[in-house]
Amino acid sequence: MESRSPTMPRWSVERNVTSMCLMADFSVAHGLTLPAVLAGTGITEAQLMDPDLLVRGEQELRLIRNMLDRLGDPPALGIEVGQCYHFTAFGVLGLAIFSNQTLRAALDVALQYFDLTFAFTTFRVEESGQQTRLVLDDEDIPEGLRQFNVERDMTAFLTVVRDLFVAAPIQEAVHLRLARPDSTEPYRRVFGVEPAFGMPHNAILLDSKLLAERLPQANALAQSAARDQCRKLLDARRARIGLAARVRDLLAARCAEMPDMTAAAGSLFMTARTLRRRLQDEGTTYAELRDEVRQTLAEAFLSGPHQSIDQIAARLGYAEATSFINAFRRWRGQTPHAFRLALRTASYGSERR
Repeated sequence: MESRSPTMPRWSVERNVTSMCLMADFSVAHGLTLPAVLAGTGITEAQLMDPDLLVRGEQELRLIRNMLDRLGDPPALGIEVGQCYHFTAFGVLGLAIFSNQTLRAALDVALQYFDLTFAFTTFRVEESGQQTRLVLDDEDIPEGLRQFNVERDMTAFLTVVRDLFVAAPIQEAVHLRLARPDSTEPYRRVFGVEPAFGMPHNAILLDSKLLAERLPQANALAQSAARDQCRKLLDARRARIGLAARVRDLLAARCAEMPDMTAAAGSLFMTARTLRRRLQDEGTTYAELRDEVRQTLAEAFLSGPHQSIDQIAARLGYAEATSFINAFRRWRGQTPHAFRLALRTASYGSERR
């Protein structure tokens, strides 16, 4: 579980700079200069071109604010910007989405690795008969930026869906919290339906039958490899901050003995009760951090120079290998031996190509 304070929004996790680059390009095409768009973001023009650069959500929001202020916050601007977000913009997540068997499976992958998207809204799925309702929660977004981000995120979703599935429109209705604008033409043109405005929630009503149809570009091997890369990327971006980072470092350094919470709290000069409370404030628990450390180290040990399962179990602080095997099966849905065998098979296959 990701460590996050109750006052810290979901989008505080670092994100790729690609989204800022897309919006900067859009702004320049509409007459703005890069210095004006990047003002106050802490990002230089050169850094904007670095595909490996990670930025904070606050930096992207500042760019959005600059864009809105300088373009005059025109109606439906988010609709126009959202059409720039094709599946290729999402990197390895885009591949993980694109190679799925069905749109529903693609949606599940997107939700599983949602922090690899550029959305500031939060997506959730609600099922009702033959209809699937995708709700976009905008509560974590600063008030003056909500409409743009709802429009952008909703349009980006539909743009990716059209990249994957062009046979028929999958959206049956669109609900928006915002008041009805003077002209709804941009919404009808892009959404394909007349949205219902002033609704309690932002939502797209999807045809469940179309969600279940097989995608022509489905590729199980590509999908599995892409999902593995997504997981690794997400783990790297969810670097623990605050007290959770200190606990994680402590557990990694002492994994063979794997101290209990009381011992760990003593090493951090606090009581177990205080440690529990402060970790809870950061949105995690001692047990979750312990499992994260063990899983990360286990996968590293299994992919490195050969060690027996008994040796790895001992290095992770397990009294017996059976406990480690059961824990690993819970984390990855397979035994350590099966995981190691899959790694070797993949490595052998890549060497033969």
